[in-house]
Amino acid sequence: MTLSVAQIDRETEQLVDEWLTLPEVAKRLDLTIGRAKQLLKDHKLLGVRRGPGGPQVPAALLDGKDVWKGLPGTLTVLFDAGYDDVEALRWLFTPDESLPGAPIDAIKAGRHTEVKRRAQALAF
Repeated sequence: MTLSVAQIDRETEQLVDEWLTLPEVAKRLDLTIGRAKQLLKDHKLLGVRRGPGGPQVPAALLDGKDVWKGLPGTLTVLFDAGYDDVEALRWLFTPDESLPGAPIDAIKAGRHTEVKRRAQALAF
């Protein structure tokens, strides 16, 4: 299985406080590395390249031993709107005064329906 992961730019990289390698993601989610890769491939989770090596995932996308509720659906909407991995990551982590905070913060606060609605509006 080939996993295509976009290279991130420095500005977007700085939006994220903590990054996890794929083995770290697999360990936190109690999965095999193969299953963690599948989550990226299926866009249930978001990972990007930061320099050499494999994909890295923002730690903020994980809720303990799971992916935050509402994140996979939001990612689907963003990708359907034509966003690539880096653009989706930038959108999730860029503060929005009208939320307030970044969309990922609203997802973590249980407001994933509102975030998904905003993501759907991007397609029009």
